[in-house]
Amino acid sequence: MPVSTMLNRLHGQPESYDKKSKYRLGRTLGAGTYGIVREAEGPDGRVAIKIILKKNVKGNEQMVLDELDMLQRLKHPHIVKFVDWFESRDKYYIVTQLATGGELFDRICEQGKFTEKDASQTIKQVLGAVDYLHKNNVVHRDLKPENLLYLTKASDSDLVLADFGIAKMLDNKDEVLTTMAGSFGYAAPEVMLKQGHGKPVDMWSMGVITYTLLCGYSPFRSENLQDLIDECSGAQVVFHERYWKDVSEDGKDFILKLLQPKPDDRWTSEQALHHPWLSGENATDHNLLPEIKAYLTKARLRRGIEMVKLANRIEALKMQEDDPENSDMPNDSTLAADQSPSLASGANKGNSGGSEGSKASAPAGEKRSLSKTIKGAIFREVVLAKVREMKEQEQTLKLTEEVEKEVRRKSFQG
Repeated sequence: MPVSTMLNRLHGQPESYDKKSKYRLGRTLGAGTYGIVREAEGPDGRVAIKIILKKNVKGNEQMVLDELDMLQRLKHPHIVKFVDWFESRDKYYIVTQLATGGELFDRICEQGKFTEKDASQTIKQVLGAVDYLHKNNVVHRDLKPENLLYLTKASDSDLVLADFGIAKMLDNKDEVLTTMAGSFGYAAPEVMLKQGHGKPVDMWSMGVITYTLLCGYSPFRSENLQDLIDECSGAQVVFHERYWKDVSEDGKDFILKLLQPKPDDRWTSEQALHHPWLSGENATDHNLLPEIKAYLTKARLRRGIEMVKLANRIEALKMQEDDPENSDMPNDSTLAADQSPSLASGANKGNSGGSEGSKASAPAGEKRSLSKTIKGAIFREVVLAKVREMKEQEQTLKLTEEVEKEVRRKSFQG
């Protein structure tokens, strides 16, 4: 038995923990309630590692096991691949393929042109992955542009569906899910109304993604939950003439088949794959880049808020670690948030909502934003202030506890 393995056993580490030595952690890719996602260098190249704190899923360990089981079963060219898993005394580690080609909208903006025809073929790739999931009784539940990634920088790279953190494998085709799931602006009406849901929620999200891809703003733009529920339940999808005059009737019809308020009226993935729009024959050569760039400009303006949230999540996770000597959290949460590729690219990574335009009309152009350097400096100051505030609160709490202990001790002695 190697010395490192013996030491791991002496420190109470599980057998699979030996695998950790094969990976060298790098940039932070994201963070949430349960843990953090970091890039890593592995034996066969770069990978993504989701690190979940066991204490944060105590009593819900099955959620992690379900995700592991699901990822190992899924094998499709447009779904991110499972690589490995292992655990430590206080964490689970899920290793997956690392998509390095960038998020869907960012990648599109690097091209000289992106037409409706290109959009139809892009949606066809994603829908192929969704259809595969549904045929295997899996509901993704968090389809949105941020979870559509290109595998490599190559021009012919595959687009892959990522982030299966809240996906569910149904026990049978009639099973109904009741927990809240999804991201603000992309969740189906039945999810927000807590009426029970299944595969049709993914088709609603596909409708929202397609609409946004073709015009640069969301079909439903309310900023609070109740108004959004009312808007989606009514499902009055408007194709504003200014932005939709060059989009084919097939494209609009495809969206309307998916954005049906009642799940039973919504087209299934199999039906949608046979829609004539996906053949590309009637899709126009209208260039969608100006609209998509306008969408990304709005996403960049949310970068500061997302950066603060990410830094705070990382700092909170650091405080929750049971084994700080073997920490997997970045030393500098502010720097980690600043260097996160999702934030650096300006994409909105997280579940925050936000209007993609006014409720009454389609969005107008954005004013020119501050220079990248100035914005970066401002964001860092905001983050630092937040982190300092959290640390001060923690110190105050500790001091209060010490004072209370001292008071109780003296009272007992008296």
